[in-house]
Amino acid sequence: MRYKSVLLASLLLATLAYAKDPKAYMGGKILQMESVACGSEEKDAKSNHKTQELLCQQYVVQGEQTIYKVRPTDEKHRVLLPVGEQAQFRMHKDRMMMIVEGMDNKEREYIVVSMAARTDASSADAHPAVNHLQ
Repeated sequence: MRYKSVLLASLLLATLAYAKDPKAYMGGKILQMESVACGSEEKDAKSNHKTQELLCQQYVVQGEQTIYKVRPTDEKHRVLLPVGEQAQFRMHKDRMMMIVEGMDNKEREYIVVSMAARTDASSADAHPAVNHLQ
């Protein structure tokens, strides 16, 4: 019996030792949303080939040191994000996992299209006029 409890305690300690710390979120602000061309769709209406340009939502998110352009990965269940609101995000490889404050507190995944260092003074509350990516 004592052997089982020592084994169980050892397994528990090993599991806790290898558990990863949750990634810390960074603060930012959604500066703008724009519709950008992201492909085309070809429709065949009885041999009349019609090509329609597809538009995707692209957001400019300003972090403490970096400005990101991101697009949602879930094209079927798009959610419009409120421009001017604060957001919490964390980076996971080439993806941004973002939670918008005041919405539904769901973490959503975005593809990072581009990144640029901020050139303005300091905080994430700067005005959109300093956005030099346009």
